[in-house]
Amino acid sequence: MSISKTSLAMIASPGPSKVLPKISAKNIPSVLIHEIIDGKPLYRKGYREVLAKTKKLEDIMGSSSLQFFIIDYILGLLYPSIDRAKYLIATNEAGLHLDRRNNLAGDILIFDKDVLTIDKINKHYSSVPPKLSIEIDLDIELEDFTENSYIAVKTKKLLEFGVEKVIWFLTESKNVMIATPNGDWQIRDWNRDVEIMNGIVCNVGNYLKEQGSEFA
Repeated sequence: MSISKTSLAMIASPGPSKVLPKISAKNIPSVLIHEIIDGKPLYRKGYREVLAKTKKLEDIMGSSSLQFFIIDYILGLLYPSIDRAKYLIATNEAGLHLDRRNNLAGDILIFDKDVLTIDKINKHYSSVPPKLSIEIDLDIELEDFTENSYIAVKTKKLLEFGVEKVIWFLTESKNVMIATPNGDWQIRDWNRDVEIMNGIVCNVGNYLKEQGSEFA
């Protein structure tokens, strides 16, 4: 599965990533780890400021107001339309345990209850794949990845895990990327309709415009 560098450049925000000095992992509390990919911890955006004591941990734990505004919009479409007897909607950085070297987090995950059965509900990350994963922006400090490579790697791992569709909404470029296991990775302006699943359609750009947001 692949996506061209030209296409990926369309979805990431412009400008190069900052090159930051390395900090020894042994000096970084585990609570600052957002995800683990291929055994490598990816730290929460702003973790350096927490270590420098210029920010508190709670200052970097949540989503931005634009992120949770978009999440609220999408959830508002899903909850009244989705078959709640068949599907479970997980939010709040829901965790996925792919294998011993990969733990990922999701903004909105939709699970099939025939797959995530009640005996698999416990105090650990889910070890079964959701049907759908929706991401709004990146929540990691980009040190070992560019935005493009992180999006591509995370998306590929989710699809290989068994996710049927991955949707990214990027607020800087105002684009949407939709990826499926058959290698069909589409990029479109977020003012176009996007089918989430089962005929449930969202249009983030139009919604922000209707609400009077400067980010439309």
